Amino acid sequence: MSHDTSLQHRVTAELIWDPAVTSSEIGVTAKDGVVALSGQVDTYDERIAAEAAACRVRGVRALVQEIEVVVPYARKRSDEDIAATAIARLAWNVAVPPDSVLVKVSKGTVTLTGDVDHRFQSEVAERELRQLSGVIAVNNRIVVRPQVDVEAVSDSISEALDRSWLFDPKTVTVKAEGGTVYLGGTVRSMQERRQAMGAAWASPGTTAVVNSIGVV
Repeated sequence: MSHDTSLQHRVTAELIWDPAVTSSEIGVTAKDGVVALSGQVDTYDERIAAEAAACRVRGVRALVQEIEVVVPYARKRSDEDIAATAIARLAWNVAVPPDSVLVKVSKGTVTLTGDVDHRFQSEVAERELRQLSGVIAVNNRIVVRPQVDVEAVSDSISEALDRSWLFDPKTVTVKAEGGTVYLGGTVRSMQERRQAMGAAWASPGTTAVVNSIGVV
C-alpha cells in the first residue's frame, strides 16, 4: 500500500470514528501529505469537525477543505431568524462581553465584527454561532485589543509549551514583537502545531500569531 493510500485510509477512519462527523458523503484524497476533503454536510459545525479530525492524523501536512454545507429544507431559516437567535445566544454567554460583537447575516453566512480583550472571547463567540441551525459559514473578523503588558508574552508562551507533554521546548522557537507572536521550529503533527498556536493566543497581550512551525 502506498503512503498516499495509507494516509487516505487513516483520515477516512478518523472521520468515521469521530462522533461529531455523521455525514457519509465526505470524500478524502491524499497526495504527498496534502489531504483534500470534499462532499456535503448538513451543518457548518460538522464541516469544522471534519477538518479538525483530518488534522489530527499523523502525516497530514496540509489540508484542502472543499466540503459544502447544504442545509436540509426542514432546517432552513431566514437570515432574520438566524440573526435574532445569534444575538440571544451571545447575550447569554458570559464569556462574551456585552455589546462587544456585531452580527451580520447574509444567505446563511454569519459575519462577526467588533473588538474584545482576549482571543478566547472571539473564539467563544464563533463556536456559539457555528452550531446554529441554518448557518453555512461563520466569518470571524473580531479584533483583539492589544493589552498593556506585552513584554512577558514570549516567556509565558515558552512556559506554556514547556508544561505540555506534547512539546520538546528545544524544537519550538518563540519570539514576540509588541503584540505579535512569531512561532518557528518543528513539531510532529498538525495537531501539535495547532496546540502551539493555541498556547500563543492564550497569552495575555497577543494580538496576532505568525505560525511558521513545520511538521516533520
